[in-house]
Amino acid sequence: MTRTFAVLAVLTTLAILATIGVGFYSFSLERADDPQFHNSVFIVHFYLGLETALGILLVHCLIFTYFLGTGRWVKEVGLAFSLPDQVWPRLTRELKRGTFPPALAAMLIGIATAAAGAGAQLQAWPWLLHATLAFLTLGINLWAFHIEYRSLALNAQVIQAVLEEVDRIRAAHGLSPNQEALAKDG
Repeated sequence: MTRTFAVLAVLTTLAILATIGVGFYSFSLERADDPQFHNSVFIVHFYLGLETALGILLVHCLIFTYFLGTGRWVKEVGLAFSLPDQVWPRLTRELKRGTFPPALAAMLIGIATAAAGAGAQLQAWPWLLHATLAFLTLGINLWAFHIEYRSLALNAQVIQAVLEEVDRIRAAHGLSPNQEALAKDG
């Protein structure tokens, strides 16, 4: 998951940067002689911004779903094999609690930026608000990506440790390792 997330985080960051760049280019053309070209550039900014906002939501919702699923898995395996709660299930809960607020903040700032863009398009809100929120979106998403990646890496270590402990318990009871048991069932 860390590799997939890293790719998605880089693509999302590039999309945010591209949206900001095209937005400023569109703004610089506002007084240009060719309004048709300006409108074309603005439409590119609009759709790029919309897709970027959806991408931001997708990436951070993926994090939410992943931590909910793996946290539940660690809890269930812990209960099934009588693993102490103090070690892995507790750590997965702490990782989830530390990761969700930045992910939520990144999603909310993306939504706010898109809303401010619509307000700026209708000339009801100042364009400077939209531009400021765009840069905040970039910064908050970079901050969230850093925290999410670190948490994903730690969570992968937790999952590996749980699998090793399950294999140890299975061996102590004379059972085959988990991988062999799964291969036989498949």
